[in-house]
Amino acid sequence: MKEFDEKKNLKNIEKKLLSNLSKNEIISKAFKYHLQGNITEASKYYEFFINQGFKDHRIFLNSGEILKDLGRLKEAEIWIRRAILLKPDYAIAHNNLGNILRAKNKLKEAESCYCKAIALNPDFTKAYYNLSTLTFTDENKIWQKKLFSESFRKNKSKNDQFNIFFARANILHKRKNYKESAKCLKLANQLKISIHPSNSDSLIKKSKLLLNESNKANLNLTKQKNNPQSIFIVGMPRSGTTLVESIISMNSEVLDLGEINAFERSFKEWKAKKGKVNLFDLYMQRINKELKSIITTNKWLYNYQYSGIIASQIPNSKIIHCYRNPLDNILSIYRTNFANDNEYSSSLIDCAIIYLDHKQIMKEYKKRFPENIYDLNYDVLVTNPDKEIKSLINWLGWKWNKAYLKPHLSKRSVFTASDVQIRSKINSKSIGGWKNYKEMLKPAMEIITKIDKYKDLKY
Repeated sequence: MKEFDEKKNLKNIEKKLLSNLSKNEIISKAFKYHLQGNITEASKYYEFFINQGFKDHRIFLNSGEILKDLGRLKEAEIWIRRAILLKPDYAIAHNNLGNILRAKNKLKEAESCYCKAIALNPDFTKAYYNLSTLTFTDENKIWQKKLFSESFRKNKSKNDQFNIFFARANILHKRKNYKESAKCLKLANQLKISIHPSNSDSLIKKSKLLLNESNKANLNLTKQKNNPQSIFIVGMPRSGTTLVESIISMNSEVLDLGEINAFERSFKEWKAKKGKVNLFDLYMQRINKELKSIITTNKWLYNYQYSGIIASQIPNSKIIHCYRNPLDNILSIYRTNFANDNEYSSSLIDCAIIYLDHKQIMKEYKKRFPENIYDLNYDVLVTNPDKEIKSLINWLGWKWNKAYLKPHLSKRSVFTASDVQIRSKINSKSIGGWKNYKEMLKPAMEIITKIDKYKDLKY
């Protein structure tokens, strides 16, 4: 009760302090915290601004973006639509609304939003890229002429230029012009890595540190078997994790959390408190303590680095490790224009190094926690879904339901790089796609083939 009163008093003090600020001061502080990545503080200012009845299209847009990142798409859509009402010619808002609509499987509406953004700002390269990832309709293909025109690149920033080349690569790939697509991909990634250097070294270092952390004896706690399952879907980007989450989410008792970086943040808090509190409790508080009675899925990919800690600290945890043909995986990563956290994706060499590091670290965790970790081969899954999905459901200890074979019918929102593909029936179309980019992939192939296990791949 005392703790509750203290929190209430702190909130009242915050309100008084905020009420002494002018409208412009609130906006300035909100934007400052947002740019610093301090979402908690930014949200306080955004919320106070809106509650005071102030109106500014930028505030509504930014609040909507925060809600979107938290997976609260319904609320996010409301705020961004309000931003558009305040400023109908706001191209960024139309583009961002398109992102939310595509996550909700409203692809035609999303396409219209991107086209609207381009109509308002013909040089808005991000909207062109977003359009290039859709199965666009014929009547809107006019934007492609602009995208491929030589004049379009003139006086553009490096950020805009790599968006242009990624978009062109997507269009050329759809046309099966893989040679020209490869050229655009190289240019796109060269530009991108010059702005956002690869983070491969820090990722490998982190893997080793967490492996050592998981070796500590005090991590091995007694598990409470009566807890519902906490399912962690891990692996490289573009390895089939979104498909697996969609399959599992066909179970009505499952709540999919999506790509939520809750465990890492909980772990850091746990370390800061020197293990004086329970890591599981910290994790549940972060995702919502009321979920202790619900099966959850967490698809933050880099939880693979925390697999040992998850297996030993989270009661009744299940880890599904997704992997696929290394070259198909590397190609898919290299073709994706990630927003952040995957800077190594612009280097084929670093993609190969991270792939092998991730595989080795998971091999080690599988030895130590065989009951907690399930290896799922994406290629086998899409080739023989009936058999592989039944095997997965059996491992989870669930009752079989034919609905698991039709994840494309799921109504759930998806906000990942696979948000469009996941709406199609399970298929094996992407298997062997690396062969179309064989020449481009040579740097990655040289690294992969140095590992004995991969020398039997037919290149």
